[in-house]
Amino acid sequence: MLFWKKCCFVTVFLLFFGVRAEVPPPDLPVKSYLLMDAQSGQILAERAADERLPPASITKLMTAYVTFNALKTGKIHLTDLVTISANARAQNGSRMFVEVNSQVSVNDLLQGMIVQSGNDASVALAEYIGGTVAGFVHMMNATAKQLDLQKTHYQNPTGMPDEQHFSTAHDIARLAQALIRDFPEFYHFYQQKEFTWNNIKQPNRNRLLWRNQNVDGLKTGYTDAAGYCLAASEKRGDWRLIGVVLGAEKEAQRYDAAENLLNFGFANYTQVTALRAEQVLLRGKVYKGLEAEVPIVAERTVHLLLPVTAQNAISAHVALDTLIAPITKGQKVGTITVTDGSKSYATVPALAGKDIAAAGFFKRLKDSFTLWRQK
Repeated sequence: MLFWKKCCFVTVFLLFFGVRAEVPPPDLPVKSYLLMDAQSGQILAERAADERLPPASITKLMTAYVTFNALKTGKIHLTDLVTISANARAQNGSRMFVEVNSQVSVNDLLQGMIVQSGNDASVALAEYIGGTVAGFVHMMNATAKQLDLQKTHYQNPTGMPDEQHFSTAHDIARLAQALIRDFPEFYHFYQQKEFTWNNIKQPNRNRLLWRNQNVDGLKTGYTDAAGYCLAASEKRGDWRLIGVVLGAEKEAQRYDAAENLLNFGFANYTQVTALRAEQVLLRGKVYKGLEAEVPIVAERTVHLLLPVTAQNAISAHVALDTLIAPITKGQKVGTITVTDGSKSYATVPALAGKDIAAAGFFKRLKDSFTLWRQK
């Protein structure tokens, strides 16, 4: 039972390193970039990452996200056959080369969209799921809002140029993170190197799949307005990074820039476990209970990425509510903020580590008086 919201604050030192030195971000020949840890969302390097820019075919990450969600909720199925409209067939740019009135499975259309970057496949999926392209675009923008992509707006499911169609490197990285997190069962599409449809074999536009065996996604993009763009993901062991580069002038530059960005992260940062789930950080004072204290634990493990050569003290700032028995193990009793003193890395719920039963009448009366005096 917790009804007093007065808090106490305790700082617990977790790790200690030498004086911190910031790792300077790389200089890449692109308009905008961002490097993110896929698990925590921690940003390791960025430049102009919140500048609104045309995303080109990287838009199809959101088209895929909405499609994957429709699959996961049972609205559609991979085996569903989609009748191809004249509108889908008429799309310009990259195409899967589907024929009007032919029936193509959702599974094949996903490969046509993700591997071949087919605008026709994207529109066919949009019409099937949203009823109309406009209906699907509404779903895309609603999903962007749900994912808190604050500087993203879609006008179509393909990424074709439009003044009101924009995103940022930051939002794209967050979308890629959400896609990997929310739909691991469909992520294999992004690792596929080629797809053949209508007797036309097309390679995946993401050339990093061939250059680096650890790269397993995600999506390229190009228009005259957007330049050459790439959202890429690389996994080494259990550590995954997401790199987004936008606005390269040449095709080769986007691959080089993305590869250099990912290499920068793996070379200059190291994974550190700052908190472990169920780790007892301190013992909180309990009122009106049979026991005077309760162990305070973290809800989940927190991993951080810190510079390899120069790191600093990491501490947990624990804010506890007034703890009044009865208390149940696993009950949220406050928050834990992992910080280095100048920057907060993560905030997780603080939980009670055990049950604390209520005390008898006189103990409860005594503690009630104590709490009253503390008001």
